[in-house]
Amino acid sequence: MADTRPSPASGRDLTGAAPDEAPAQWHRVLTLLADISLFIGTRAVWTQAASHHLVLAAVVSLCYASILATGVLALVVRRRRTLARLDTCVLVTAVTLALCAYAMNHGGSDEAVLTTRAAHEFLAGHQVYGRPWPWLFGHGVALTPTMTGGYDYTYGYPPLPLMLTAPLLWIGHGAAAATLVSTLALILGAIVMWRLLPVPWRSAATLVCLGLGLLPVYGRLGYPAIVALALLVPVVVGWPRMGGGGRGDWVRAACLGAACAAQQLPWFLAPFLLAGIYALRRGELGPRAAAAAVGRIVGVAATTWLLINAYFIVSEPRAWLSGIALPLTQNADLHGQGLVGISLYLTNGSGRLAWYSHASLLLAAALLALFVLFVRRLGPAATVLPWCAFFLATRSQDGYYLLMTPLSLAAAVTAPPQSFTTAWQPRPAFLRGPHRRGARMATALLLLAPSLAAVTLAATGSPPLRMQVLGARRTTGALAEITVRAANLGDSALRPHFTLTTGQGMGRYWFIASGPTTIPAHSSARYELLPPSGRFALPRAGVRIRIRAFSASPTTLSSADVHLPAVEMN
Repeated sequence: MADTRPSPASGRDLTGAAPDEAPAQWHRVLTLLADISLFIGTRAVWTQAASHHLVLAAVVSLCYASILATGVLALVVRRRRTLARLDTCVLVTAVTLALCAYAMNHGGSDEAVLTTRAAHEFLAGHQVYGRPWPWLFGHGVALTPTMTGGYDYTYGYPPLPLMLTAPLLWIGHGAAAATLVSTLALILGAIVMWRLLPVPWRSAATLVCLGLGLLPVYGRLGYPAIVALALLVPVVVGWPRMGGGGRGDWVRAACLGAACAAQQLPWFLAPFLLAGIYALRRGELGPRAAAAAVGRIVGVAATTWLLINAYFIVSEPRAWLSGIALPLTQNADLHGQGLVGISLYLTNGSGRLAWYSHASLLLAAALLALFVLFVRRLGPAATVLPWCAFFLATRSQDGYYLLMTPLSLAAAVTAPPQSFTTAWQPRPAFLRGPHRRGARMATALLLLAPSLAAVTLAATGSPPLRMQVLGARRTTGALAEITVRAANLGDSALRPHFTLTTGQGMGRYWFIASGPTTIPAHSSARYELLPPSGRFALPRAGVRIRIRAFSASPTTLSSADVHLPAVEMN
């Protein structure tokens, strides 16, 4: 990370420019972009506040004035120092807007509700992990359906967010405490990144953390990943310097361990950072010193992680272990914007859905191997590569891609390609020969081929059930019951669970009023299905209605269109 403070000897900063020189045009543009990004979502906050919270509405109006004034000044000021002060003004305005938005919208999501409940149980000395709390869901709180036909009602995150939430439970009802923790974590993370980045780049931190109306929404929803993001900021800023020794290494390693104790996404980033640190230090110090440096970082991170988890390891070891691994093992239904959409929306399903998960793991391993082999080229992308694997997963929602995007900015500014020119790269003989360029391309293709083959298997699988809607009972504008014939075309017995959808995502499972629990291979069955809430509201004409059947073992999805005009109405 560059130090942009003025040099006492010359009065110039380390970039070679005097503080009173005219700022670079790109610095003006960056400040202006960060300033403009604060408009996004601000009107909605003002509209809410103006109806019943006039003080907040007035504060938001002042923020509008600040945005406008800063926009003008960013284009006309003549000194770099003045523009740097405007960067501070943009940050303060962004923080103010984030707090106003929290004051108006702090109900939280299912993750915040679960965190709040877990914090209550933690304070009461009760078991936290493995306990279902079904009464928390419904009435606007989203459910997580599983392929087994049920729902996951348990807490499935590492314990740091609930431990931070516990002391704040007094501030309000509902999930206000959990959403406050994540919102404050995002604000602190933005401030830390702003402070650590070189002066001309500081508004970029405001832009990606608090602007664009993006991450503040996740903060107000109470996502534990926001806490992990804030803890990863000091780790990622200038991360190629890690392993050199000193107090900074201890702080970064402790933050890495704490991030891993906040949410599972840092688990995927940590191997890339550690591999990169080893390659950088080995290129400078040799293998033994590099191993020792990485060992110190791992030791401090692991100790921090264990200290945060210690209470739960002692009090409920089995439940804790299954709880923090839950997102990897819960067998949740398909969802997301990745390649799983082929089976969800473009075809009628697949009998080989498990291969999406296999493809995701294979791609993660391949990307890590490529990173090690070509760290001089791929080193700057260490904070982006881990999230590529989620594009192939069965749960490939965009949150996995965007929640850690500020780290990509931090790495782009403070870990440029020239930081990796001396990094060690393993070079087998076939990568050093006269045809090394072709050998490198062949190596990359060979490493990526298993994941591509696996995702192809998943996407081209045939749905095992052929379904036909035989009849339906309607009430005014809704379905009250449907009759379905399902024929099992596969070689395995299936235990189907049915739902109707009208768009992306999955609705709640329908009740089976009559029909067998299991359909043997190469046989068919008739089912009477009832909507979970007693009625299924029919969409407007032209909207596609799909009936879907999931099974957990084997993991399959079968879908069919429901054409209501052709359905017999009873």
